[in-house]
Amino acid sequence: MLQIRLFLQNFDIDWLDKLKIVKEPDYTPKRVTPKDIEGVLKEFKGHKYELQAKALILLGASSGLRASELYRLTRENIDLEEKIIRLKGSKSGKHRVTFFDTRAQKALKNYYKLHEKDTRLISLFGASHCVRLFEDKKVKVKDLRKAFSQEWTRRGGSSGVKKILMGHSLKGDVDLMHYNFQSEEDLKIIYDNIMNNLPLHL
Repeated sequence: MLQIRLFLQNFDIDWLDKLKIVKEPDYTPKRVTPKDIEGVLKEFKGHKYELQAKALILLGASSGLRASELYRLTRENIDLEEKIIRLKGSKSGKHRVTFFDTRAQKALKNYYKLHEKDTRLISLFGASHCVRLFEDKKVKVKDLRKAFSQEWTRRGGSSGVKKILMGHSLKGDVDLMHYNFQSEEDLKIIYDNIMNNLPLHL
């Protein structure tokens, strides 16, 4: 709108003063706490797809993946023993690596056993199927990324490393674009120090 006003000033438009610039709406991200994550896990207790839902929840909340990235995951993307996820052609167009915690690792191992037996589960986390699973839940799949971001910050994690793990654009961040390169091994050590250094409640 500012550029449009500047352009119109060149033509002495008489109604230019009536052209009001609309303020951007305030936005407060939804707060998603560990208690919320435990709550949605309890909601799936006894559900026929409990193992799938638990794996999806814990993987999303500990990896920072977008909902669309979780839906596209295959076993080839996941190094279960090393707790690494490698994505090809993510939103930024570049290959990306992120990690998950020990709790998500255990949930995934349990879910893999079900996935191998249940012929209805073609993909790990099919989009339409998982959207239906969470349609009446307070925490949605898209909220798991927020859970990761907020918990990382609560634990004192670096905002720069979080940008890398979550696949945020690094444009405008001089440090990350020109100075602060971290290898996959570096990122894994940093991640484990932040996300795998607390007692587990399995």
